[in-house]
Order: sequence, then structure tokens, then C-alpha cells
Amino acid sequence: MKYFLALDQGTTSSRSVLFDEHMNIVSSAQREFRQIYPQPGWVEHDPYDILSTQTETMREAVARSGIEAGDIAAVGITNQRETVLLWDRRSGKPVCNAVVWQCRRSADICSRLRAEGLEEEIAGRTGLLADAYFSGTKLKWILDNVPGARGAAEKGELLFGTVDTWLIWNLSEGRRHLTDVTNASRTMLFNIRSMSWDDEMLRILGIPRSLLPEVLPSAAEYGLLRKEVLGAEIPVLGVAGDQQSALFGQECYSPGEAKNTYGTGCFLLMNTGSKPVRSQNKLLTTVAWDVGNGPVYALEGSVFTGGAVVQWLRDGLGLIRESSETEGLALSVPDSGGVFLVPAFTGLGAPWWDMYARGTIVGITRGTSRAHIVRAALEAIAYQSADLLNAMEADSGIKLATLKADGGASANDFLMQFQADLVGRTVFRPACIETTALGAALLAALKSGRFTSLESIAKRGGTGREFLPSADADGIRRSFSGWQRAVERSRNWVCG
Repeated sequence: MKYFLALDQGTTSSRSVLFDEHMNIVSSAQREFRQIYPQPGWVEHDPYDILSTQTETMREAVARSGIEAGDIAAVGITNQRETVLLWDRRSGKPVCNAVVWQCRRSADICSRLRAEGLEEEIAGRTGLLADAYFSGTKLKWILDNVPGARGAAEKGELLFGTVDTWLIWNLSEGRRHLTDVTNASRTMLFNIRSMSWDDEMLRILGIPRSLLPEVLPSAAEYGLLRKEVLGAEIPVLGVAGDQQSALFGQECYSPGEAKNTYGTGCFLLMNTGSKPVRSQNKLLTTVAWDVGNGPVYALEGSVFTGGAVVQWLRDGLGLIRESSETEGLALSVPDSGGVFLVPAFTGLGAPWWDMYARGTIVGITRGTSRAHIVRAALEAIAYQSADLLNAMEADSGIKLATLKADGGASANDFLMQFQADLVGRTVFRPACIETTALGAALLAALKSGRFTSLESIAKRGGTGREFLPSADADGIRRSFSGWQRAVERSRNWVCG
């Protein structure tokens, strides 16, 4: 039997998941790493934390499985997107910490782009909006603010990459400087129609082309994992940004199929086929994947703070000790007691796109308890996802019958049932919610020849649980207007 190893490098932890050739999980390992907040609205990671935790989990997952590294047919990589790393071409030393996708430090740059009337130009070329979420303005900020960075970049001494590029460069033979089409499409530097780096966007943002990696399809040859990493040279054959990887792992291979990932953020993606669809409701047009037959596109709605609000309840407020406590607390009260929590800790994503929004809790009374706040936090995840679903159905003209769910927070039965009740749709949670890792493994397996087509992958079938809308959910749906009022209270809090 052959095996496939997925590296799942996320925002708060690194995971490695080993699958057998039938795509069953054999073993896995996970390590959280430090989140760095230099000032309000800024988020950083130590690049070496990303690399070391990912390497450690790879070794741990293989050791737990009892197999030999030589039995691994291929490696797939999936990663947090938009996060920016910049390092010295010769020494490999980063010029600064990684600037994380959640970071708002380039908000003023985006405001200037909007003031210059460039939003339409940016959307037409990249499918994205002028928001600090994306890599391009973060990279410009580093070049303009880290001493010596722009001069070194213009001399060709530095390399830029998203997290996939950083991992490939450090783990592969020959330090290959590569990325895939999905990660490239999130940079604000890539033309999603010509499928190449865009000269005009490079000019607008002042980015030297020498910084940029080569772009490959999602299923392609990315080189060999160095022998000293696991004890054998193993081909890296699949790479995709985490949300596109989850869409692939959920087998949303036909136009109109959609999934929502309940991770650190929430990300709703719908397959739109071989032509990009321009959103009228402030969603993103992005590359879903390319497995060698040309690009497949998707509409995407992004929530910046989804499951991360539970981490905040634990680490920031000390209201819970474990994430698993939230379900029992939420069910211990009949409703949130009129409390709404808007977790706009680093602004609001789709469909609001407010870089200057900040988190707020409204509706507190003397009778508000810990359970009400915990429940309001879980409900906020569902409310934000409902905002995305409404916008996506308006853009696509498709009313979903079923919303596929995955990600760590989807394990919470209360959240899944509340989501189904709120949107009036069936929510399907697969038995394996590790669809982000599964997508990377499937891309690698497809390129290796284990599967011959997307149809052969879909024939595997799958099981899971359906959450059906309750007959008495009208009150939950009426609460949506209260959520929208709460969102308005959070907007433009930090004046831009």
C-alpha cells in the first residue's frame, strides 16, 4: 500500500495528516505556534515557527503510523493564504516576521488605492478588492517600511512567497522558488484571466518582478522533499491554498457546488466552472484549482474571525478552558438573551469589507451570563456565514439545497444546527472534516496516478451527518435583523 502525506499549515497551528491509498486517515499530528500582536490590528508569525512546527508534525505523523518514509508516494501542501514572507535569496534569512493575512497594517495603502479610483482595475485583473487582507499591499508595506528591504529587493537579493513557497523553498532539494495558481490568485499581483503575474499590478504597488516565484498548476511536480526531512526523497505533487484545498477535498467538482470551512476564519466557496464570475455583492473571484486542464474558478466570501472567536473566549477572556466546553454552555440557555457579539477583531470581510470595523458586544444586561456570551460567539460564526451565503446566491442565481461544512468548528453540533436553522438549508458535515488536508492529499494522489480523473475521486463516496432545518426555527431567522444592527455598531470604529 502507498500513502500520501498532507502538510496543512494553518493560521494557529501546523498539522500533518497521513492518508492511505483509499484516503483514510492513518495518523496525524498537530502543533500550535505563537501568535504575535505588535500593536492593535497587526498580526505576525515567526517564519521559523511555521517551518519547525510543520517539520515536527511531519515526523511525528510518520512515526505514529509505523510505516517507512519510502512508502509515501507523494506529499501535498495546503496553507494559510495571503500571509507574506520575504527572505534573503542567499542566506534564507527572513527580513522580518511573516505578516499574517489577518493583519491590517496596510489598510492606509488600500485606502489610497481606492482614493485613486483603482478598485475597478484591481478587481478586473485579480478578482480581488482593495483590502489589506491580500498579499500585495502587505508586501509593499514591508518594502517601504523595513530598513534596507526595498534596496535589496531591487538588487534581486530577496525572494517573496506565501507560506507554501516558504515551505517548498526550505524543504525541497535545490530550494525551488515556486507557488501554485490558487495561492498566486490571492496576492493581488496575479492576473486570473491571463494566469500570470500582472505587470500593471506590479507597477501600481511597486513590486520588483525578481521577487516573485514561478507559478505552477495545483497538481504538478514541485520537486523532492529533502532526504534529511523524513529519511527518503519524496515528490511534492500537490499544492493549494487552504480554502481551495477544502473545496477540492469536499469534491465540489461541478459548477454550483459549495462548501463553508469553519476554521480560524470562515470561507464559503462555490465552484463556478471554467470562466470567472464577477461578483455584484463584494465577493471575490478566485482560482479554485488547475489540475492540468486549465483553471477552474470560484466565488468566495471570507470571514476574518470565525472559529478564532472561540480561541479568544479561551485565551483572551478565560471564559472556557477547552473549545469543547462551548457546546454545552450554549445549550444551557434557551437563546443568547438578546446578546450579539461581532468579532471584528481585525475588521470585517465579505460582504462588508470594512478594514476599520472592530469587535463589539451589544445587548448586555445584568442578567447576561457567561453562557449567553459563549452562545453569542458561536451564533456570530453562523450569522457571518449566512451573510456570505445570501451574497453568493444573489451573485450566482443558484439557491443551494445543501451547504457542505468542514473545519475544526464544524465539529460543534450546536453551531451546525443553528446554521441550518438560520439559513433554512441542510448542512452536511462529512465523516472526515479534515477536508483541507484531504484536498492536498487528493491533488498529490491525482498527479501521482493513484486517481485518473476527478470522476474517479468522486466515485469513492463518503458518509457524514446532515443537519436539517428545524420546523420551529422562525425565531432564529428573525434574530438576523438584530445581528445586522449589531454589525452596524461595529463599523468604521477606527476612522480611516
